[in-house]
Amino acid sequence: MSHLNDYLAEKRAAVLARNAAVEAGTAQPVQLKAHVRAEGRSGVRRLRSREHQVISDSPPDFAGYNLGPSSPELQLGVLGTCVTHIFLIQAAERQVPLESLEVEVTGLIDPRGGKPGHEQTPIWPHEIGYTVHIDSPASRADIDALFEAVERNCPILNLLRNPQAIRAEVKLVDSKAQATRATDATLKAGDALAA
Repeated sequence: MSHLNDYLAEKRAAVLARNAAVEAGTAQPVQLKAHVRAEGRSGVRRLRSREHQVISDSPPDFAGYNLGPSSPELQLGVLGTCVTHIFLIQAAERQVPLESLEVEVTGLIDPRGGKPGHEQTPIWPHEIGYTVHIDSPASRADIDALFEAVERNCPILNLLRNPQAIRAEVKLVDSKAQATRATDATLKAGDALAA
């Protein structure tokens, strides 16, 4: 049966190396970036980060094609993946053996939120909670300490618990003018090749 302990040995080496870089003063902030584009006729949202992509879509009852999780579902999933990852990091650092680890995240989204008669109902995912299923020979005290460390160190969990101001701006794009410029450039390039 496959378990996580071999991976935790690899993770421990990476965690120790990262901690050494922090202590040495050579670790630097990492710029995170995500790009989302709504696709043509379907309205599917294509999320790209680094060389990865995720499709987000709505269920059929909200004009979607059910091609991927909705944004609120992705948010719960992101919380789950982050909590899971921080459990792995903390287990590796503390040398807590894990046979298996699963995180279940739940929440509510109410389409009536903010509408007349439901002004106090949140428009965002709420009543969020997570349950961790751990198979480990470690003591309950070690598991409790691991859980406390995860709660203290999980970036997404703490982001949700401690929201921040988010910068925002809207830039208007004239796609017709861009298409005309692209056509003109293509024609000029074709004229140059013909000459």
